[in-house]
Amino acid sequence: MFIFRLLSVIAIVSLSSCADSPAKPGGSEEADKGAKTVDATGVASKKEQKTSIDPDVLFTLLTAELAGQRGQYDIALEGYMEAAKRAHDPRFSERAVMIAMYMKNASKTKEALDLWLSQDPKNQSAHKIAALLSLRAGNKAVAIEQLNAMLDVDPAGFESDLLELAGVLEKEGKLNAVYDALEALSAQHPDQAEIYLLQSILAIQKKEKNLAEIKVEKALKLKPDWDKALIFQAQIAIMSGDLKKAKLELYNASLKYPENNKISKMYAQVLIKTEDYKEAIEVYKKVVLADPKDLESQFAEGLVYLQLNQYDSAEDIFKKLSEQPESQYQAYFYLGKIEEKQGDIKKSLEWYDKVVDGPFVFDASISAISLLQKDKQLDAASSRLSLLQERFPKQKLRLLLVQVELYNQQKKYDEAFNILTKGLIDYPDEKELLYAHALMAERVNKPDIVENNLKKILAVEPNNVEALNALGYTLLNRSTRYADAEKYLKKALSLEPNQAVIIDSYGWLQFKLGNTEKALGYLQQAYEKQQENEIAAHLAEVLWALDRKDEARQLFNKAIKNAPDDEYLMDFKRRILSGKQ
Repeated sequence: MFIFRLLSVIAIVSLSSCADSPAKPGGSEEADKGAKTVDATGVASKKEQKTSIDPDVLFTLLTAELAGQRGQYDIALEGYMEAAKRAHDPRFSERAVMIAMYMKNASKTKEALDLWLSQDPKNQSAHKIAALLSLRAGNKAVAIEQLNAMLDVDPAGFESDLLELAGVLEKEGKLNAVYDALEALSAQHPDQAEIYLLQSILAIQKKEKNLAEIKVEKALKLKPDWDKALIFQAQIAIMSGDLKKAKLELYNASLKYPENNKISKMYAQVLIKTEDYKEAIEVYKKVVLADPKDLESQFAEGLVYLQLNQYDSAEDIFKKLSEQPESQYQAYFYLGKIEEKQGDIKKSLEWYDKVVDGPFVFDASISAISLLQKDKQLDAASSRLSLLQERFPKQKLRLLLVQVELYNQQKKYDEAFNILTKGLIDYPDEKELLYAHALMAERVNKPDIVENNLKKILAVEPNNVEALNALGYTLLNRSTRYADAEKYLKKALSLEPNQAVIIDSYGWLQFKLGNTEKALGYLQQAYEKQQENEIAAHLAEVLWALDRKDEARQLFNKAIKNAPDDEYLMDFKRRILSGKQ
């Protein structure tokens, strides 16, 4: 297909305004006046341009068009070049540039581009292409010349045009060329703050955060109250992980620009990241007060209330949002979450079932199934899952994992293991599947598969804490390879020193190694952080081994009361307590 279609445009122009035409077809006096704009002196403005095309030029254009349709691009190119020269029309030279670029003919592209620029020296697109080609070729002097022209022709659009060029050249690994050209340009325009901001943006793309900070500071030195630069400076701090600095910068910026909602919203997001939830709510309240139609900020405020377990306040917001057609289904979803958090399964399911349209349909359905699973309504969960698998075939992977969890709760470990084994045929390197498969392999007593899967994950992600902990725990429980187990668990603990399950694993390892007092310290610490049944069983066994049997019984009785069927607690009862109480 010829991608440079111009025939219809040429035909309409030439047929409706040929110089030799005795009359203007359909030409009323009013239409004729509307086709021209005359200034106060009576001289026709630039909008009144001769659009007639010489018959010979028209024939050349038609020949070029037909050649292009037949894939004879070299003939098409020459035709447009000839037409552009004879008609002095930049539209045709522009078309020639596009064909030459499509042909990847560098010399012809330059020739056509030079012609286009000579015929239309203020054309931003022409300068942009010239800048791109010179940057791509490493011709810094020409690139700077073209960038200067771009800045002169359209200073307001310079930033977006430059970022567009950078996006193209970044894919070609030539981002440094853009940055270096801007460095030279900044020397010629030392008072142009926009250039320094562009350099800062490019420095971030080059992953040079220190350089980005230096350049944005230069921009702000020239324009201290430039909101765009202030926002980007805060973004650099966020990307650097310095949330304290970002929070201070955005706080100061919000004082300078109290009506700038973009700054306020970013400030609120940083407050959330630093767990300053109450202050974040106050910021969102001001934003919503200033713009009651800002649904995004209303949702954010509601979610912060939800995070703080202030359910009444969250519910008020989401109920109001549910009255808006554009936000009702999303609001229904979060109203379901509120009821779920408060333990009202029936109301929660009612809200989830109201989400019948929009992007939250799948998530609401999954949440409903998960809720039914937790409530041991396994048949209902299974029925819903079957319907979901039919409705969302593209969510096969996620639904497979939901099915596995359903089997797990029903203690159908073999079925779960088998569907995961089949799933890995389609997704052999999927981390979540490998991990779930390893857990099920442990359930069906296949320790070799557990180890192989977890090592496969660690080969790609050596700092994957879940895999490190699972592998270490499996080795100490399923073998006597305590040295290997310790290697994995020590690394996991160094990466996540405050995670209860890892502290529990390491404490259980110490018990296996005979370091009972040391084990007690770790297990007590883990249980304080998370009163989970398996941790309780481990701690009770260590207390029993230290002859603190009353404490062990007390701990066991407390845990078994809340989870009478827990397998870890029942194992402790069978091995340790039976016949000894």
